[in-house]
Amino acid sequence: MSGNGGWAVAAVAAVTGGYALVSRRLTARSVSAPMVFTAAGVLIGPVGLGLLDLQHDTGPVLTLVEAALALVLFSDAATVRSEEFRSGWFFPARLLAVGLPLTIAGGALLAWPLLPGLSGWEVLLVAVILAPTDASVSKSAVFAPRIPAVVRHGLNAECGLNECLVLPLFAVLLAGLPGTAAAHQGVLGTLQRVLLLSPALGLAVGGVGAWLLRRSRAADRITHDWRRILPLALATGAGALAAVTEGSPFVAAWVAGFVFSVALRPTARSGTERDGADDTLDAVEHLATLLAALSFLVFGAVLLGPALTRLSWHAVGYAVLSLTVVRLLPTALAFVGSGLRAPTVLYTAWFGSRGLPSLVLGLLVATEAAPGALPTGTVVALTIGLSILLHGLSSVVLADRYGRWYEGAAAREPSLRESVTDRLLDERRPAEWKSE
Repeated sequence: MSGNGGWAVAAVAAVTGGYALVSRRLTARSVSAPMVFTAAGVLIGPVGLGLLDLQHDTGPVLTLVEAALALVLFSDAATVRSEEFRSGWFFPARLLAVGLPLTIAGGALLAWPLLPGLSGWEVLLVAVILAPTDASVSKSAVFAPRIPAVVRHGLNAECGLNECLVLPLFAVLLAGLPGTAAAHQGVLGTLQRVLLLSPALGLAVGGVGAWLLRRSRAADRITHDWRRILPLALATGAGALAAVTEGSPFVAAWVAGFVFSVALRPTARSGTERDGADDTLDAVEHLATLLAALSFLVFGAVLLGPALTRLSWHAVGYAVLSLTVVRLLPTALAFVGSGLRAPTVLYTAWFGSRGLPSLVLGLLVATEAAPGALPTGTVVALTIGLSILLHGLSSVVLADRYGRWYEGAAAREPSLRESVTDRLLDERRPAEWKSE
């Protein structure tokens, strides 16, 4: 890091420890971890104390955020349970198959008049970067117990799957943008590495890792602690192999996590533990949470802080419309004919929070020498920053209000679509899950 590296590390440690000590109280008051860490990042960044900046700390910053996203992708993919979506599959399917493409198209159409300095390629890049959602920005809204199961699982599945769908498109757009480091690969070469090589590496690492773990557990050769550490090695290995072959470490990590979980699940269910696969993933989930929080701090320092000094009505207007119109209309269209009530659709549309995936992709663009890198990074930073603030502050209040509406509506109308799906999910959930 820069000459202030020691002070920066001390500041990061103080913020992390301080938030940990009061995390329960802050969460109950709608003060999320992304809000705290982003604000702390602005404070220690170049517009504040100047302890951390992108110009001097590019290497460590990119290493941190890329590792965070790779672990989050591995964890998200590995914790997807098909049982949770067997009855409510239509919810994430509509968001991903209809809502996501419309969101990208709407974001690009909106950027064309509002961001006149960007080329058509860069306009598409902005739309793609801001398309994926992040449940960690509004955890209280996504995981609130009062929310119907179909909404909770659907929003969580959308966050876990849309980032993987967006990553190949981002890689292709970045490779096609003149002046970027990825441009030498060309669009065709990038497609081959991202859509063929990277998934193949993830498949091999995740599949072989799960097979070796099953054999080791059967022979009682692995300890409990090291069983939890193994996924860290698999996620890191899959990402590293993809990186050295100029593929996408994020796609490889996601595929590795998904394959690892699927291959391991049959033995986990037959064991004496409630779910050995989940226990195995504890370490990677905890480390992913920590690195994601630190990534928000880095985001505040190197992207959001400088972006606040370059405010323009174009950028602010795009950020506001991206979080509202660009999310609301595609979501509404995605659920046409679904039978879901308006409060459910509005709740889903509002909590399309932007977070870690967008900030990592935004940082990757901001570090490039391409002409549109600076304005792209500014728009992305403002949109994510506004999402962190608005979605974080509204999550507890709106979750409680929507939960009360759902309970009343379900009591008055047993055939309510949300209620029927909720009951089916509960009936099909294994008995040991219900006892929790």
